[in-house]
Amino acid sequence: MTTHHPESATKSTPVPTSLFAAERSAEIVADSFAATPDPRLREILGSLVHHLHAFAKDVDLTVDEWAAGIRFLTETGHTCDDTRQEFIMLSDVLGLSMLVETLANPAQDRYTESTVEGPFHMVASPPRALGDSIDEAAAGGEPCLVTGRVTDADGAPVAGASVDVWQADADGFYDVQRPGEVPDRNLRGLFTADDDGRFHFRTIVPRHYPIPTDGPVGGLLRATGRHCYRAAHIHVQVSSPTTRTLTTHLFVADSPYLDSDAVFGVKESLIRTFAEVDDPERAAAHALPNPFRHVDFPVTVQRTGT
Repeated sequence: MTTHHPESATKSTPVPTSLFAAERSAEIVADSFAATPDPRLREILGSLVHHLHAFAKDVDLTVDEWAAGIRFLTETGHTCDDTRQEFIMLSDVLGLSMLVETLANPAQDRYTESTVEGPFHMVASPPRALGDSIDEAAAGGEPCLVTGRVTDADGAPVAGASVDVWQADADGFYDVQRPGEVPDRNLRGLFTADDDGRFHFRTIVPRHYPIPTDGPVGGLLRATGRHCYRAAHIHVQVSSPTTRTLTTHLFVADSPYLDSDAVFGVKESLIRTFAEVDDPERAAAHALPNPFRHVDFPVTVQRTGT
């Protein structure tokens, strides 16, 4: 008869908690980043892993769907070049760009609201004198005078503020989309506000336009039945040594797609009427044909440290 000795019984080996298991997948992977020296990077990666795994479980993601997603992201990267950033467009059409921009720049009813920089700020704007025209192609479009004043929340002028502007032409194209057809850096300009914070320049009324649809982002829009158009606008980026940089848009009030902008960039406070002006003397003073369109766009920026 065999005598049973408890100490000789086979002891079960505990299963390491780091082994992968679907029910604890997010916790297991997040724990692998626990030693990340940068606490902010550790926080972001942990949250990303938890949300990403929750998404896959929520939709019961299949292997084929996962592979299709990887191919889509790979194609998105391959579409990027020196003048086109397909990943920014992807972020834009998913509304992520607008969310991040808005969270980073709360207007608090005191400042001009921000919006996305967009994928076409890939070329440095040429410095121009106040009153200059940014339309070097002269290929049509309604002549327009843009005026404005940069102030802080107390109404004090931001003397010498840099005002960087860029826009699409009357056919809905940026210069980088028409190389060899229009002058380099057409419809772009970097202006310096005067001592009272004022700026003005000549241009043409921009047209609504489609974002490029010949890449993966265009395919995504077609697959989901969404249009690819942006409401007509002028990009405006204002900066100075004493203020936070503001990236915003000046939207044309009668433009289509204001309520369905492809990148969710429209905010009501940024919509302006480009009024028709019939005044020969004023037109001559600004070297514009008569009649012309005029829009005033005062900009309120936040002082650094406030």
